[in-house]
Amino acid sequence: MTFVSVLLALIAEQFRALGRNNPIYDIVRVLAERAEHAFDTGRPRDTALAWFTVVLPLTLTAMVVHYLLASISVALTLAWNVLLLYLTLGFRQFSHFFTDIHEALNRDDLPRARALLHQWTGLETIEMPVTEIVRHTLEAAIVAVHRHVFGVFFWFLVPIGPGGVVLYRIAEYLARHWNIPSTDRSPALGRFAARAFYLLDWIPSRLTSVGFAIVGNFEDAVYAWRNHARKWNDAVNGILLASGGGALGVRLGVPLAEESTAVVLRTSLAGPAVDYAPGMEDDSEPEAVAPEFGVEPNVRTLQSAIGLVWRAVVLWMLLLAMLSLALWVG
Repeated sequence: MTFVSVLLALIAEQFRALGRNNPIYDIVRVLAERAEHAFDTGRPRDTALAWFTVVLPLTLTAMVVHYLLASISVALTLAWNVLLLYLTLGFRQFSHFFTDIHEALNRDDLPRARALLHQWTGLETIEMPVTEIVRHTLEAAIVAVHRHVFGVFFWFLVPIGPGGVVLYRIAEYLARHWNIPSTDRSPALGRFAARAFYLLDWIPSRLTSVGFAIVGNFEDAVYAWRNHARKWNDAVNGILLASGGGALGVRLGVPLAEESTAVVLRTSLAGPAVDYAPGMEDDSEPEAVAPEFGVEPNVRTLQSAIGLVWRAVVLWMLLLAMLSLALWVG
């Protein structure tokens, strides 16, 4: 049932993607704002209470409904799984930005590509050169495909099943939403949300990176993972971007020796792009940087990235199919 649920959800999402502004995200947004107003005092205990107040009810609801439907009908259980995956996968929610930027660059329409990249990531793109447009597009796409697809796959496989995908996606949203700069919100709230999502994403991010290495340039992906993941102050993003860039054979990010500030990736799901990695910065003295590898990304790299992502999706689907078959035979 796991494989069939994921397959049907991916097919449904290809035909009609869930928009950014939809009632489901509105519900999560309202709950997050109410919890913030009710519990945000800046104390660690209260920040944890605010986070669990949003996450637990929705996660438990997804699990309870799943087990109730499982006791009634397999078909109803399948429909519920497909619905939750459709609401949480979001493959098409970011892919149109990637595709439109790619097409604009192919037409040499730099103003259009810059405008789309700014709309997607919130980065300042005025006078941004082509190589930088491509680099930021690749970085945003790699992180987005992990959080919208591969991270969801992993949490759907854990024992709590549908509850896992709800937990993962809400935690990701809170990590972004509560780190939007605001005078009405304590920094402690954003730090707790970012740390909670970091823990939830620790294993999925590494599995995604392994997948990139398997379907791409394995040696460069592993080398970059081991030696260049520290370019980013977000440890999870660093692993994803280093392995993703290595799998494509290109350099992503800026070498630490040339950085004046840490490079922070901006991603977007249901609102303006924001930076979040509080409490994860490395304040120690910079270490020696391993030699760079690969080439500067260009427009053709975007097409290679599409192939990499789809090969990774096929790899995950094959693994899901084998797991489902093993469980069925067992």
